[in-house]
Amino acid sequence: MATVELTFSALPAHVRTARLVATAIARRTGVEESLLDEVRLAVGEACSRAVEAHRAHCPGEPIRIELRDDSGRFEVTVSDQAPSDELQHEQTYELGMLADPFMSSFGIAVIAGLADDVEVFPSPKGMRIRMSWPAAHNGHLPV
Repeated sequence: MATVELTFSALPAHVRTARLVATAIARRTGVEESLLDEVRLAVGEACSRAVEAHRAHCPGEPIRIELRDDSGRFEVTVSDQAPSDELQHEQTYELGMLADPFMSSFGIAVIAGLADDVEVFPSPKGMRIRMSWPAAHNGHLPV
């Protein structure tokens, strides 16, 4: 297992760089070519959400991205340091199903539709979004 870490300031221009890096590493870890657009869009959405939150709450703090290949999966975690409004929402029933309180934001719902597996970890000290897709390589990121 190898990890690549990237931090960037809360500027919209850096979202494009994060998308490019994530897509390049996904390709090198063996994510199918047909899934690379989903990786690019999901990472872009997560980073855009983090940039927006940082610009509102803590513009001087960096946003952190971790990219890993572990157990045949390509995993991206985007972490911000902005207080999460998601903690304020209660679970509600919608269309007969329990709506996940962490999916209340449209951006996170989009991410959930693009990534193979998504976990959202809100806290008073920030939000962490973990996304993953199947990858062909096992054990390490190619150099």
